Amino acid sequence: MDKTKNFSSRLGFILTAVGSAVGMANVWGFPYKLQAGGGYFLIFYLIFIGIFGYVGLSAEFAIGRLAKTGTLGSYEYALNSKKKNKKHSFVSKWIGMIPLLGSLCIAIGYAVIVSYVFKALVDSLTGSLMSVDTKAWFEGFSNQAYSVVIFHAFIIAITLFTCIGGAHTIEKTNKVMMPAFFVLFIILAVRIFMLPNSLAGYKYMFRFDKSQLNFSQALNAMGQAFFSLSVTGSGMIVCGSYLSKNEDIVSSSKSTAIFDTIAAMVAAFVIIPAITVYKMDQVGGPGMLFEVLPTILQDIPYGRIFSIILYTAVVFAGISSLQNMFEVIAESVLHKFPSFKRSYILIAIGLVTFLTGVNMENIASWGPWMDFVSIYIIPIGATIGAISWFWILRKEELLGEINSGSKKKYGHKWLFVGKYIYVPIAVILCFVALVFKMTF
Repeated sequence: MDKTKNFSSRLGFILTAVGSAVGMANVWGFPYKLQAGGGYFLIFYLIFIGIFGYVGLSAEFAIGRLAKTGTLGSYEYALNSKKKNKKHSFVSKWIGMIPLLGSLCIAIGYAVIVSYVFKALVDSLTGSLMSVDTKAWFEGFSNQAYSVVIFHAFIIAITLFTCIGGAHTIEKTNKVMMPAFFVLFIILAVRIFMLPNSLAGYKYMFRFDKSQLNFSQALNAMGQAFFSLSVTGSGMIVCGSYLSKNEDIVSSSKSTAIFDTIAAMVAAFVIIPAITVYKMDQVGGPGMLFEVLPTILQDIPYGRIFSIILYTAVVFAGISSLQNMFEVIAESVLHKFPSFKRSYILIAIGLVTFLTGVNMENIASWGPWMDFVSIYIIPIGATIGAISWFWILRKEELLGEINSGSKKKYGHKWLFVGKYIYVPIAVILCFVALVFKMTF
């Protein structure tokens, strides 16, 4: 692999991986579920995030670095690793299209919601958001077709610009965006802490309600942890393909999981106490970000400043996630067609993402699209990935890659966790999603 494609430092790699993982699942998914489940949800979540960071994320980084390529090439490598003649079958060449399709489809829908966030940022900058009925404001553009076209185009353009140099430019931008995300959310958390009676919000967040100690709560935590880390059989593979052989994969995976969890917790420290203090309804998804929080910010002194901080941080998180989705697709196209120019491929991806997504700027179209992707494509792709790494790829190769650059030797215990705990969890989540049409 061309060394110029490698990340320049371990920190750059971790920040890029964190940027790929941190997104709406952290900003509105985690706070909503923590608000509902309290301390028991958090305990379950930390257990699962530990497992997935230890084996799932590590395996995706490892196969990327081992195959020296992204999604399509990694599945091809894994499925042919035990063949003596190494003749690549049709299945091995194309099965990676399922998780890759998941990356493209989620990018199409994700770009729409980031466009919503960018509109909120612009309206915060002009001050108009501080004097509107937030419900009417949100419905005014989310229920109309082609309502955020300019914002949408800008988000796609800036994502393409930051992806143009591959690992180099993605790493450089994440070294700015990810620290900024954490700093901005910490500023918000400190401001919320200063609200009267904010302590009640923290107590509520960490309550232990025995009625919440059940399988449903564990399942929610399992799904949240799984998708928060983006171990979907595609996205994190390309990060691993740009990782130096001298880097400790498991250690880097643990660091990524820790920072991803911190991002979710900081968001919760902003949102849950604020909602508790203002006695707002418990809501998840777009309603939390575009109706509840703006209403609260309107009532806080210097709320306009804090609104700008909030939406700037979320835009950064959105762009960093889109970078990963675009890069995953671009790398796989280059793997199949190495003579193609990277810049042309990225432009084509941007056009497909924009021209498809612009027709679902109405949330009535966007919602079903995202539900379809979350229920069908992503769980199936994630399960194919988990099985491919731990049951099909030669264990000697997987362990060899995991131990390359590692200070600690990983062996059968690590493999056992992957094969008999992580893979069954992926299968369970896929089954629940497909049978019960449940999104996480």
